[in-house]
Amino acid sequence: MEQTENVITNPGKYVKLKAEDVDICYPPVFQSGGVFDLKPSAVSNEEPLYYDTLGVILCAIGARFRSYCSNVARSIMIDADKTQEKAYKILLKAHEAAIAALRPGNAMSVAYKAAYAVVESGGPEFLPYFTKNAGTGIGIEFRESGLTLNAKNERVIRPGMAFNVSLGFHNLTTESSNPKSKTFSLLLADTAIVVEKGPPEVPTLKCSKTYTDIAYSFKDDEEDEEVKVEAKPKVKSESNGSNEPAVRMATLRSDNQEMTKEEQRRQHQAELARQKNEETARRLASGGLGSGDGQGPNKTTGDIIAYRNVDDIPARELKIHVDQKNEAVLLPVYGLLVPFHIATVKSVSSQQDGGHSYIRIIFNVPGAGFGPNDVPTQKFPRSIYVKEVSFRSNDTRHSYQVVQLIKTLRRQVAQRESERAERATLVTQERLQIGKGRPIRLSDLWIRPAFGGRGRKMSGTLEAHTNGFRYSTMRQEEKVDIMYRNIKHAFFQPAEKEMITLVHFHLHNYIMVGTKKTKDVQFYVEVMEVVQTLGGSRRSMMDPDEIEEEQQERDRRNKINKEFEAFVKRMAELWDQPPWRELDLEFDIPFRELGFHGVPNKSSAFIVPTVNCLVELIETPFLVVSLNDIEIVNLERVGLGQKAFDMAIVFKDFKREVLRIDAIPSTSLDGIKEWLNSMNIKYYESRMNLNWRPILKTILEDPDKFIEDGGWEFLNMEASDSESDKSEESDEGYEPSDVEVVSESEDDDSDDESVVESDDDEAEEEEDSEEEEGLTWDQLEEAAKRDDKMKGDEEDSEDERHRNRKKAAGKGRMPDPRDAKRGQPNKRPKVR
Repeated sequence: MEQTENVITNPGKYVKLKAEDVDICYPPVFQSGGVFDLKPSAVSNEEPLYYDTLGVILCAIGARFRSYCSNVARSIMIDADKTQEKAYKILLKAHEAAIAALRPGNAMSVAYKAAYAVVESGGPEFLPYFTKNAGTGIGIEFRESGLTLNAKNERVIRPGMAFNVSLGFHNLTTESSNPKSKTFSLLLADTAIVVEKGPPEVPTLKCSKTYTDIAYSFKDDEEDEEVKVEAKPKVKSESNGSNEPAVRMATLRSDNQEMTKEEQRRQHQAELARQKNEETARRLASGGLGSGDGQGPNKTTGDIIAYRNVDDIPARELKIHVDQKNEAVLLPVYGLLVPFHIATVKSVSSQQDGGHSYIRIIFNVPGAGFGPNDVPTQKFPRSIYVKEVSFRSNDTRHSYQVVQLIKTLRRQVAQRESERAERATLVTQERLQIGKGRPIRLSDLWIRPAFGGRGRKMSGTLEAHTNGFRYSTMRQEEKVDIMYRNIKHAFFQPAEKEMITLVHFHLHNYIMVGTKKTKDVQFYVEVMEVVQTLGGSRRSMMDPDEIEEEQQERDRRNKINKEFEAFVKRMAELWDQPPWRELDLEFDIPFRELGFHGVPNKSSAFIVPTVNCLVELIETPFLVVSLNDIEIVNLERVGLGQKAFDMAIVFKDFKREVLRIDAIPSTSLDGIKEWLNSMNIKYYESRMNLNWRPILKTILEDPDKFIEDGGWEFLNMEASDSESDKSEESDEGYEPSDVEVVSESEDDDSDDESVVESDDDEAEEEEDSEEEEGLTWDQLEEAAKRDDKMKGDEEDSEDERHRNRKKAAGKGRMPDPRDAKRGQPNKRPKVR
């Protein structure tokens, strides 16, 4: 109890919370050894915890955050028997039913009645031991008077209410002679918040309460074998639908060692599927789906002004002018110079025809995709818009100059507005505080993305100051500030099989690097210099110069890696100090052993997991996927005979585009499954690629139907695949066992032959069959004469065409005996 209380009152080491914001509601309560009290006033005694066979441990913790209370309670079972297991599973169903009944408009009695009905139908023998209420309201006070969830309270539940849903069985008995295990109690409690639509939000649900996660076994192997022999109930397997002995799952059960990794993975994934569907249902009900990328508003036509007054238009002759200062194009229309702002110009082109030059200008108009926020028809409903104008000129030089000026001005304005829009979406950063003394630094670094502008790019220095980093070069305008509070993930990747050593920062909010808006900033050093060998001769591996160069490269790589490691260690010490400890910043190092090749963008790259992310930091654009943002992973094109498969990563923000990593070698499949399973990420498999845009759109349009249909279980295609396999087998019918399987290369060859050869294949087959029958050359010659007499001279032309085709296709099988008749040798003479 004291250790748990210290964790709650000093949360900085475990979670990103300040100690002054957190307090306890009551001293944590731990009960075991047959002495239990389910009242809120219960306290821990001085007895040691009892965790022997048939033992039950109750844990209840209440904490405050900024004066608001929450509560959670769990029951831990050691080597439970059938009675304890049945009682807990019924209590778990009753607890979930009570939480699900907390809907706006329901009476508070509905929650208790729903739980009571579950116990009454599933285990009526437990009703005398059932608690008399299902919990109370919770808020600034731990127990809100008048908000008790019992059978008599008819007060109406409203959105925003919070409840401590607490249910239990008190003083049940087992068939045991030990007084510490003969009597046991069970308790479950969660904090639930009522929302507008759907089931309530349960912030304490991450503390699992499923039976497989709270049931433990400390028996030795012999006792486990005895238990297995005694208990042989038949259950229907989820994987193949067959009846197999039930397997008791628990986190620490020794019998799990006898199970294969695939079976353990399937059991864990089944539990993750249930938890993921519950989590998704709560998030959909509360509307927590993210807000998209949040682009800034576009400029509308009503805001575009070239000249505020007619007198501001420069008086010029009637020809096309480009006003660079006011960003306008002046066009002569019916004897007047009419100004058009350059933002209204969509495109301009010119062409020459018959000594004249034609200029065509197309404008942005309503309905032509000017912008998502452009609604000029609402502001000017009676206006008539010009879609395009054309001019003819005898002065081709002037027309060409005008077109180039319009294009240049349009490009400049578009680039400026794009930068302005990007900067408008940036979050204002705090000012960098320059530290006193010598800062922690790394020298001679390159930055990605690189600064814009022409000229030779320069290396710079990265310095750590009081509240952030500053990277600067010799040029005054080239500097970037990265605040510690804006860093979401930091990575350090030493050069092992890569050419660079790097530190990489993935940010919460965008910053500007030169003219580029980015969330990923990287600083790196090339560990190998580019060396060009003069001359084309190959050098021996035992060449002293070659050995010396390799040693120098190795020393340079080790030196750079050590410099980066020293920088990372000093930064870890700085971030562990009180001002930054709450940010929980640390450098992640990618695990190369778990890496795999794939195509996240346009080229193949080596993708590596870290503790919190999945990253690819060598090729640009960089890939940084936070594991906390992942909803599910779907492995696509998985099947026998496939050399590669694809990975589709669905994010919790359903408005975010699904990330695809294509062409992953099938040899990496088991490793990826094991990694996803160890990270508690639910994955599915499919034999084809899915179109995710309409799927996510359907979920967003009708989340209730998505939840009712089973959530993500529509991706579980094991059952449907087995049915389809059976139907395919029945449709295929009988196939003889001696039929040879044609390989892909043979298929390709056959396709090529079918393109070149057609009916002439029959003639070749006839010749082959004659050869196989053993005809002599004389017999073949006589047959050729008969053919010549019957078909005349036309056959000669056919034969020539036939031989030409065989030569082109390279398919000649034997020399034509008629060639000898015409005086051509059958074989090339041998020269000795």
